This record gives sequence, structure tokens and C-alpha cells, in this order.
Amino acid sequence: MKGVQIVGTGHYLPKEVLTNEYFEKIVDTSDEWIRTRTGMVKRHRVAPGEATSDMCVEAAKNALDMAGMKPEDIDLIMVGTVTPDMLFPATGALVQHKLGCRNIPGFDFEIGCSGFIYGLAMGYSFITSGLYKNVLMIAADALTTITDYTDRNTCVLFGDAASAVILTSSDKNKLLGFSLGADGSQDKILYMPGGGSKIPATEESVKNRLHYIKMEGQSVFKIAVERMIEALKSACDMAGIEPSKLDYIIPHQANLRIMDAVRKFAKLDEDKLVNTLAEHGNTSASTIGIAFDKFVRDGKIKRGNLIGMTVFGAGLSWGGAVVEF
Repeated sequence: MKGVQIVGTGHYLPKEVLTNEYFEKIVDTSDEWIRTRTGMVKRHRVAPGEATSDMCVEAAKNALDMAGMKPEDIDLIMVGTVTPDMLFPATGALVQHKLGCRNIPGFDFEIGCSGFIYGLAMGYSFITSGLYKNVLMIAADALTTITDYTDRNTCVLFGDAASAVILTSSDKNKLLGFSLGADGSQDKILYMPGGGSKIPATEESVKNRLHYIKMEGQSVFKIAVERMIEALKSACDMAGIEPSKLDYIIPHQANLRIMDAVRKFAKLDEDKLVNTLAEHGNTSASTIGIAFDKFVRDGKIKRGNLIGMTVFGAGLSWGGAVVEF
């Protein structure tokens, strides 16, 4: 089996920024309430006509630049998203064309916020099997397009973004451990009812606002803490490392209290927690990739560092990973 390494990271945030003050004007909330309960200050929103594939391309360009690679060097494109440009064709295929790659395979996978870690695991499998050598894995969502701005409990949480990594074969394996899980019996805790085959778009479904994110916040909080800790521990066990020995931990950037609970479990100091939540809010699958890329570009995460990642999302789904950068 070949080893796998990350040679490039990138991310993209749309230009428009929604501050906490913006939400004070449209729903019954306040900057203080949002900050103390979530840790969020800003979120980014796609411009009119700006699609998920457009964000993917920009994040991919940044990752390719770091890796010193060109689009024609890529063998496979995977896009984790719950907001594709359209149901079909796949956003991955659109990215293949817009980026200027060869006629390589490009496909989507849908697992919500857990997309980045699921994508790492799939990329690892494709490379270690010998099927592909250079994989572009992108996690991207335009959540503002499915956010109900009359729901004060959810509208303040979500933003739009994309993150990307370039995975390549390596003599030394640097993707050291994974743990993935799902529980479909809890599907009503975090979901979007309308738009699929069960509830196709109709005048009634639109009127009843079924094409927006629905979430039971307290239930999500409790289960997220448990599953993210469990996933991180399992990934560390596979990697043969104690969580306390990690150089950094990158939890899903969705709620500061959840992130801090995971940090405390790992027995890591506060400066070992990668936290970019205030700058972009919950951007679903892309949050870990954004935080990872920002800390790499700021020089905080260096080559040889051991990074623990853990995430929780719709499905319900969760995942953990240990990566040597």
C-alpha cells in the first residue's frame, strides 16, 4: 500500500459579510446573545449568481498553488456538499471543467458537516488502492441558500465557503487514523425536509418552508459533544497516539462550547485549539478545511505537526482523523 500526504490546502470565503448586527435588524436577537452562545461574529454569503462550484474552483486554485501543481496534474475531483449547483450534473464535474482539468472523474458526496473528514478518508482509500495518485478533495456549501431567515434559532449560525486539499501518494503515510460513523434513526434532529424524492418541490412545500434547514439545537449540542469526542479518540487509537500528544486539534467550527469540550477531553491547552469560528460561522463541510488552511498559511501549523480533527453533522454523522502535516 502506498502512503498518502497533504501537499496543498486552500479555502475561499465570499465577499459579502453578515455581522451579528445584521441579524439584530431582522430577528429578535442580539450581538451579545450570539457571541456568548455560539462564538460567532461574522458569516459570508455568496453573491447573486455565485454558485457552490464557483467557490470550489477558488479554493482549489489556492490549494494547487500551495502544492506547486497545475489542474492537469489532478487525477480525481471529489466535492462534499449538500448545496450542489443543481441535482445533476455533479458539482465535481462542473469544477473539473471550470478549473481546466483533463477529462478526469469528478463526483459529489453528501454527508453534511462531516464532509471534510469523510472526503479525506475516501481520498486516502483511492490513493492507497493505487487507483489514483493526485486527488483534489473539496468541501463546500452555500448554506445561506437554504437558511430560513425568519427562524431566529438557526439563521444566525450559517455561512458560505469552500475548502480544498490536494492529496498525493507518498513513501511515508501521513494520514494516520480515521473514524467514521452515522445514525440514520436520528434524521429529524438536523435536516432539510423538502427538495428530495420524498417531498419534491411543490407550491405547498415552498409555502410551508420545507426547503430550509431544520434543527433541534439542544439535541444536536448534546450528541455532537459525545460523538466528536468518541470519533477523535477512535482516530487517535488507530494512529497509536494519545490525544494529549497532538500539536493541534481542529474540531468542526460550529459552536465554541462544543469545541472547548473536545479540547478539554484531549487535555490540550487553549492555544492548541484551532478556532476560526468568529470569522465565518458554521459553513458545514468546509469548516475544518478553512481552519486548517488559515493556520497553515499563518505559520502556526508546520510540517511535521500532528493534527487531530473531529466533526459532527446531519445524518446524523460524525468523523475523526489524525493527520501529520
